[in-house]
Amino acid sequence: MSELQSRTRQGSTSPSLARPRFGRVVTAMVTPFDDGGRLDLGAAAEFARWLVSQGNEGLVVAGTTGESPTLSHDEQVDLIAAVSEAVDVPVLAGAGSNDTAAAIELTQRAERAGAHGVLHVAPYYNRPSQAGLKAHFAAVAGETALPVVIYDIPVRTGRKVETETLLALARENPNILGLKDAAGDPAETARLIAEAPDGFEVYSGDDSLTLALLAFGAVGVIGVATHWTAAEHVEMFDAWESGDHRLATEINAALIASFDYETGPAAPNPTPTKALMRLAGQPVGRCRPPMDAEPPDLAERALSVLAGTRLGHDLGLG
Repeated sequence: MSELQSRTRQGSTSPSLARPRFGRVVTAMVTPFDDGGRLDLGAAAEFARWLVSQGNEGLVVAGTTGESPTLSHDEQVDLIAAVSEAVDVPVLAGAGSNDTAAAIELTQRAERAGAHGVLHVAPYYNRPSQAGLKAHFAAVAGETALPVVIYDIPVRTGRKVETETLLALARENPNILGLKDAAGDPAETARLIAEAPDGFEVYSGDDSLTLALLAFGAVGVIGVATHWTAAEHVEMFDAWESGDHRLATEINAALIASFDYETGPAAPNPTPTKALMRLAGQPVGRCRPPMDAEPPDLAERALSVLAGTRLGHDLGLG
């Protein structure tokens, strides 16, 4: 076990500063492919280092934004190992599946590859009952020493992980330590945070709701727009934590165009992110099929959004 893995399991990456286990600003990193659609591990390592240089305090690797449905398990493990080796921030590995046995196997391989935690999306398509969801997550947590973060995104999985299920999992499994919340119900998130055991951390999984969830006690964001707005997000968190809520609100308002851009029916996530990253000079390639179709106006929209950000200004676009 690395020193960073050990500190992450203990709940902080800094002995002198109480910060969330995986950082406040965590990007769900897109996966770089070459022109032939092959996994580019060298580009992934360089891209991860670039994301950290922009202000990201942690990374999610091989998650659904990282196109995990199109990656083989071997590719996922190689990607996790390459990024974990390349950066000195916590790496949360996407290891989810709608097959419990496969989720356990991938989690154990991610642990050996150097991940500091694992992110597990609720089983998708087969839509298990709440009892089935609880048994699935508990089985995964029981086969790893890593912190487990549950990812609740019912719009994609077809099944909400109910608050009572999440609370039972957090109380009964000492290494189920967090939630990426993309359920779109802030009031229910507030109830979860109020009743969750100490040390259970909730991350916004919907960029547009991050500031609202901070007011309820969320600790950070696992974001998409943070690919190009990490610096603004760090400022927003700093302002919120210092009590300057007006400034935090102003920063959030300036980010709305980025939130609107990052996904939509014509270009679902992560297609827009890859288009924008290519404009920013990052060799991430295109998405693998079936996510490779890009609407003809996407590059123009990406340029407009990028020009309104600090990164765009630094690139001479704003």
